[in-house]
Amino acid sequence: MKVSVGKLTDLPDGRGVRVETAGHRIAVFRLGDAAYAIGDRCSHAEASLAEGELFDMDVECPRHGSEFNISTGQPNSFPATQPVPTYEIELVDGEVFLDLEPVEEDE
Repeated sequence: MKVSVGKLTDLPDGRGVRVETAGHRIAVFRLGDAAYAIGDRCSHAEASLAEGELFDMDVECPRHGSEFNISTGQPNSFPATQPVPTYEIELVDGEVFLDLEPVEEDE
């Protein structure tokens, strides 16, 4: 399922934005003419990665300083040791789409 998160030019360059859709909590980052999407919850302490500071291709968790690559989701520093999910992004006529599988909520 494709979900629009808006125009690329509306996303802040060099910062993250949290998006909640289809049962997912996602951090979307814009770097110039490209966009990246990873799971928004740090795998160490569940802090919002969208609120972290971006250094090149790495976002720093605002809680304990772990860094995650926004392209691969892999942690580059402790205390996190587990990756966060990554999401495929498609740019169509300047609009940013996420390719998602809906998450079923437990009743």
